Amino acid sequence: MEKTISIPMASKYSGLTAAVGALHAALDERDEYTRFHSDRVVTLATKLGAACGIPLVDMPVLRLAAQFHDIGKIGVPDNVLKKPGPLTQEEWVLMRSHTERGERIFRATGLPIADRIAPIIRHHHEVINGTGYPDGLQGEEIPLMSRILAVADAYDAMTTTRPYREALTHRQSLDFIELDKGVKFDTAIVGVFFKMVT
Repeated sequence: MEKTISIPMASKYSGLTAAVGALHAALDERDEYTRFHSDRVVTLATKLGAACGIPLVDMPVLRLAAQFHDIGKIGVPDNVLKKPGPLTQEEWVLMRSHTERGERIFRATGLPIADRIAPIIRHHHEVINGTGYPDGLQGEEIPLMSRILAVADAYDAMTTTRPYREALTHRQSLDFIELDKGVKFDTAIVGVFFKMVT
């Protein structure tokens, strides 16, 4: 039987995640975007997860995965992480490595539930048609919480101003997600998300 963790138990992990939290704080100092992005993604992902039927006892797993989904960017050079323009192919390779690096960092925490959270972090940039990274998973091969996180992450990224582009409006972002439904994003999860935000 798959292990679960209750909400009260989640407080026991605050000390265990201190090292990861320190890394995340360092990343926040390097990249202003990341500073608030993760918090917004936590809010969106947990609401979406609840609407998708994620059990309450499993919510700390989704919450921690959302909070630390970009922790691997701590190893991405500043000139790539904060580049005010399109990345070269070589730079994309470095940027995309943050998913695998994030998985390794979170496994290293020794958290009792690290083995559940680390794969969610690894696969949050996989897409339904199998063209995502790092493993090219497709459809239901992608962990459910990674599919939930992908929608929350994409929406927040699109609605936030970056050095190389202006933020999209709420409506524009939903239109892009709609176009990628069944291609990048899980169709059922997109349907739940739209009901949640419209």
